[in-house]
Amino acid sequence: MIQTFFRRALPGIAIILLSVSAVQAQPAPRPKIVVGMMVDQMRWDFLYRYSARYGQNGFKRLLREGFRCEQAYINYSPTVTACGHSSVYTGSVPAVHGIISNGWYSRELKREVYCTEDSTVTPVGNGATKGGMSPKNMMTTTVTDELRIATQYQSKVVGIALKDRGSILPAGHAANAAFWYDGDSGNWISSTFYMQDLPDWAKKYNAAKRPEKLLANGWETMYPIATYTLSEADNKDYENSFKHESGPVFPHRFAGKENGSIRSTPQGNTLTFEFAKAAIEGYGLGSGKFTDFLAVSFSSPDAVGHQFGPNSIEIEDVYLRLDKELGEFFQYLDGRFGKGNWTYFITADHGVSQSPGYLQEHKLPTGVYNGGAIVKDINEAIEKTFGIKKGIIATSADQLYLDRPAFAAKNIDLKTVAALVIQKLREVPEISDAVWLTELGAAGLHEPLQTMLENGYNRKRGGDIGYIMHSGVKGGSRTGATHGLWYPYDSHIPLVWMGWGINAGGRSFRTMGMTDIAPTVAALLNIQVPSGNIGHVIGEAIRADKP
Repeated sequence: MIQTFFRRALPGIAIILLSVSAVQAQPAPRPKIVVGMMVDQMRWDFLYRYSARYGQNGFKRLLREGFRCEQAYINYSPTVTACGHSSVYTGSVPAVHGIISNGWYSRELKREVYCTEDSTVTPVGNGATKGGMSPKNMMTTTVTDELRIATQYQSKVVGIALKDRGSILPAGHAANAAFWYDGDSGNWISSTFYMQDLPDWAKKYNAAKRPEKLLANGWETMYPIATYTLSEADNKDYENSFKHESGPVFPHRFAGKENGSIRSTPQGNTLTFEFAKAAIEGYGLGSGKFTDFLAVSFSSPDAVGHQFGPNSIEIEDVYLRLDKELGEFFQYLDGRFGKGNWTYFITADHGVSQSPGYLQEHKLPTGVYNGGAIVKDINEAIEKTFGIKKGIIATSADQLYLDRPAFAAKNIDLKTVAALVIQKLREVPEISDAVWLTELGAAGLHEPLQTMLENGYNRKRGGDIGYIMHSGVKGGSRTGATHGLWYPYDSHIPLVWMGWGINAGGRSFRTMGMTDIAPTVAALLNIQVPSGNIGHVIGEAIRADKP
């Protein structure tokens, strides 16, 4: 009756009320903050594997309220940390942004170069004078750089991770700050690339000695250990123990000031969440005129996975605890910014294979190889055939670097050398194929491997010959686990969006690439894509009524 009255007696008021209602239905003009969260070594299936034990406020809220990209893949190889963090935020690939691995051989410097090393800067926060870090080796902009540029540097961008590369590369070149953890001092630190001294809030956090307190009671399972039925037994001979322990079994105890050990425990995630909240409050992120960006990466799942493997009780416990803390973090963001006023995405830099010991135990394809022995054998063949001693001078990310000047001095055609090396590599049982990287385009490999290798090869920084391992193969030993190959266990990553501008409850099974994340963020924020972007906007994830 009231509606009828307004329609007939006061049509002008009815129009006003309808207009107000329409305005109220529109989304906010921008999110207060974007939180980009990467979980180091999180395979896609971890979103679901332990879901029966997840609470309602963490991963289940994310899947319930978010938009799920179920078939997101890394579209290059090698699948390692530095490449992953760079590619997510540049929308590009190692061939373009230049971060071809965690480290690579420099022909100019004649030594291994670490991905974020920078001799022109020094650490801040641990009293050291060497070991400065910055993003200078990354050759393109990031979406976080583009946000700073678009707002005339009024948006704030902060990167946080236990690993320096997990913090620095996502934050980009123009970030306000990047922080990483120094295990020797137990402090969160930065470098003079960003600041001359730590902000007071960071000093206050460091002074609280949180790593020591978090490790004081050791690491016990969150629930009774007998309930971890989706994992292998606690003590397996293919798990690696902490150095001070006699076996890889619960409970794990940490005597004294073993601050570095926190990287390999779920307490490392707790430390990261705490410092992320401190940074939000310390910098006043999300309280200004423009959208701010927090790029946070959780390094501990990677350390735990490498040590114990993805089927360990330790990994299950890490994700059960991460689920709980993620739910608490979402509630924190709701309370600080208001539900619907922040945008969030979760992804990973790579997945992980099973431990060779686990695969052997269950009669699954696997193998172990000795990289040093392979190179030694090939170098002996090179010397015997061409008279060049140590023809292979370095290896990195399954690529071999030839001593080009030595072969040139004897007028030896590199193609002839490459043919010999490739032949020797193909004789190794654990290697499925090998290619001359300078002629990679003509290699004729199957897809997606051909494209992944092309995307991962940078002509200025890459090697001469690349080799591809069989599925399940690991270098070194049968213990622990690793990643780096093109196979889905390493390349299939989680990608879920939630919050402002996102189609809630949506889901896509379309195959998409890691490089699609940055342009989607750019589209959400109405800013330019990064300078080396090759990705495409995931349009189905974005609300049609986004401003």
